[in-house]
Amino acid sequence: MLGGLKSYLDSIRERDPAPRSRWEILLYPGVWALAWHRLAHWLFEADLFFLARFVNHFSRFLTNIDIHPGAKIGRNFFIDHGFTVIGETADIGNNVTIYQNVTLGGTNPTNGVGGKRHPTVKDNVIIGSGAQVIGPITVGDRARIGANAVVTDDVPEGATMVGLKARSTLMPAEEWMKDFIPYGTPCEDAEGNRVDCIEKLEGELLALKEELEALKARDVGTEQPVVRRNGTDC
Repeated sequence: MLGGLKSYLDSIRERDPAPRSRWEILLYPGVWALAWHRLAHWLFEADLFFLARFVNHFSRFLTNIDIHPGAKIGRNFFIDHGFTVIGETADIGNNVTIYQNVTLGGTNPTNGVGGKRHPTVKDNVIIGSGAQVIGPITVGDRARIGANAVVTDDVPEGATMVGLKARSTLMPAEEWMKDFIPYGTPCEDAEGNRVDCIEKLEGELLALKEELEALKARDVGTEQPVVRRNGTDC
């Protein structure tokens, strides 16, 4: 058990440069929220729903993180800072990172019968600050959800989603993939690729301008002289 805890804390250190030691990570609200959720989920699976909800509310009071006892969460889950809401039927894989103010929310079933209403988040996903992932959708392995994105459709494996409503970026994550991208938002490498694209477009625009100028010069060289007859232009 102690070895598993050390491994979990080390996985957080790999994703967060702020802590100087494992002891410091033990103060993180996300760590405590997950610990309390493990207990609440165990009670929920045992059909002790009231006790599970009590633990859930106690954890929310301490951490400002609301994880429904029914949510399924894999290994090395990390909520950085907190203020996060995770719904009952959410299913979260391994090595998932969520930043502050994220909602894994549900949709209201049209038939009034509760079922799968919340997202399924696959392994190694990163969800940026303020993102809203809504409904029984699937976020594929290694996908990145940018800050404040609103996602209501399935996310392909390795895609990076930005905007409202979220759309995939021009540069797929799998082409410049790093092991970890803070905040789920590409910066350096993706920016370099965007600069290359801009320079290419500027080069093509310059070539088109030169071709247009050449056409104008050719037209001027072949223009027929104006002949005046009886004071009129012909």
